[in-house]
Amino acid sequence: MISPSYDASLVLFSVLVAVLASYTALDMAGRISTAGRGRYARMWLAGGAVAMGLGIWSMHFIGMLAFSLPIPLGYDAGITAASLLIAVGASAFALKLVSGARLPPARLALGATVLGAAIASMHYTGMAALRMQPGIDYDPWLFVLSVAIAVSASGAALWIAFRLRRNMPRVHQLRLGAALVMGGAIAAMHYTGMAAARFPLGSVCGAARTGVDSHALALPIIVITVCVIAVALVTSVLDMRLEMRTAVLADALSVANRELEFLALHDKLTHLPNRVLLEDRFQQAMRQYDTFAVLFVDLDGFKGINDTYGHQVGDNLLVEIGRRLRGAARSEDTISRVGGDEFVMLVRVEEPADAGVVAARLIEALRETAYVSGHALHVSGSIGIAVYPADGSDQDGLMTNADAAMYHAKASGRNAYCFFERSMNQQARAQQTLIQDLRAAMRKGQLQLHYQPKFSALDNRVVGAEALLRWNHPARGLLMPDQFIALAEKTGAIVPIGDWVLDEACRQLAEWRGLGHLDWSVAVNLSALQFCHAGMVEAVAGALERHGVPATHLTLEITESTAMRDVEETLDIMTHLDAMGVRIAIDDFGTGYSSLLHLKRIPASELKIDRGFVRELVEDSEDAAIVSAIVALGRTLKLQVVAEGVETAAQQTFLAGLGCDALQGYLLGRPVPAAQFTALAAASGADAAAMS
Repeated sequence: MISPSYDASLVLFSVLVAVLASYTALDMAGRISTAGRGRYARMWLAGGAVAMGLGIWSMHFIGMLAFSLPIPLGYDAGITAASLLIAVGASAFALKLVSGARLPPARLALGATVLGAAIASMHYTGMAALRMQPGIDYDPWLFVLSVAIAVSASGAALWIAFRLRRNMPRVHQLRLGAALVMGGAIAAMHYTGMAAARFPLGSVCGAARTGVDSHALALPIIVITVCVIAVALVTSVLDMRLEMRTAVLADALSVANRELEFLALHDKLTHLPNRVLLEDRFQQAMRQYDTFAVLFVDLDGFKGINDTYGHQVGDNLLVEIGRRLRGAARSEDTISRVGGDEFVMLVRVEEPADAGVVAARLIEALRETAYVSGHALHVSGSIGIAVYPADGSDQDGLMTNADAAMYHAKASGRNAYCFFERSMNQQARAQQTLIQDLRAAMRKGQLQLHYQPKFSALDNRVVGAEALLRWNHPARGLLMPDQFIALAEKTGAIVPIGDWVLDEACRQLAEWRGLGHLDWSVAVNLSALQFCHAGMVEAVAGALERHGVPATHLTLEITESTAMRDVEETLDIMTHLDAMGVRIAIDDFGTGYSSLLHLKRIPASELKIDRGFVRELVEDSEDAAIVSAIVALGRTLKLQVVAEGVETAAQQTFLAGLGCDALQGYLLGRPVPAAQFTALAAASGADAAAMS
């Protein structure tokens, strides 16, 4: 027998290729499993079969290259190609088998037998490519052992590939360890088969002359095999990362969708159900319950806290109120926030008296001191109750009647609850009618401005006017702002009404300027909602531009509480107005909660002393001391000081003596329509001058 020899370096390299091919097979199995079905999965199966088959075949072929005889050797190209196809086909079979949902023992045994036989066939077909003459003589026991190793290794490989196909903790480390075992088993099968081969003396390789030179193929096969396997692994890794990123994005999108769904049905601040979810709960309650109660809760004193301490403290207080209401409700009840400080609760009751028990519990929960942002705050609740179906058969009717009962509770002293009574309908309908009339008032030209003159305290000369809104209601007559402004703010109509007031005041000022009153200015009051509206600055700029009025002749008056509610936001808005040249007046000064530090930062031009201090003004009174302090403060901050509510000559004299810049009041001139203003201003000025 001819004694063969082996190149140790190629033997080692063949084992490394076997390990690499095994790792590729395990990774491909995972890729195919996660790819699911369809074209994408078929592409991974085809690519994985080529990479895995080429790796196993290359291991076999490199092992053949490590084998040498003392005679020239070559390989028949056709038979060698056939062995490669067997390897690829066996790999496709294996990958397809482990990509299924289940791998029962019977299927595992069948797969191991088929795959082992295919790998053995590949090996012995590759050996046949030598076309030895006489033929290769195989040791039967070693031959059987090599086939048994192939079947056993295939069974182990299939089981491991099936188990490690899914992502799990430390999956890559497990696959590497499994690849070492599988690669060693494949190499053991190959070299056992090689050991089974015996070559008689005088044997000749028939493919030495007509076949492919083994040494010429060695380097290309090694390079191609390593490149194919490397490309397959890199592609798999990149795809896995893309899949992981896609999964992360999908999870993030799922979380975002859940958050959006929650926000669509819940109040952003308190996380209580909003109007949309409340409507659904109404429908459920009317389907499931014979009787239930609607409790309309409105906070008493919240506006004062919000104006005094600012929006942030107010928002934090609402969060605390929402927590208390939720804690006072039962699990089957629905508590919803439907407005700024308005909440609605749906309660299943057996009889109306049960709703009163719940309302009393809510009032008790609201009455407790709330410690928010370092402040001890006190609010209470007024609650209106309507019972289904006695007080309404649908959501609108129940809400309207509960709202009417709530207003009755407020009018009765607050911090109480009140059941709806039919007599309240008239008041509720009257208010609803007034709201509808208000929405049409501007369109029908029912709003008008009256102007109250402002006089210089030094020489009683008219220096301008304050524009005051009136509603000429067709049925109720001339309505003052305190009769409809609160409704306008509640319905949101205050913004377009405020824009109209700005535009009309600027138009009138332009008309007066055309008559020669170039030194007159006009003052316009801004509500808190209008002042904080996003388009307010643009509305002011637009009115000035349309009527060609200098910005320095327009004064915007905001209350002290509005100026202090959110100083940073107020400062930003006032800075924009100041840059335009518009003057800012702090109205009702002395009645709110001001920080002198904040007042110093705000670009105001004027302080208006509240009429409450002027009404009881006597030289030795506390009001006189307060007014004196305000005037001194204005002087220090270089602000003009205007006193309103001047009704007596003594008040005029005292205020002028203190150093006020301008005066307003019934003594000097009442608010009148624009058509009467010029004459009244002249007459009032003359009268005031005579009295002084």
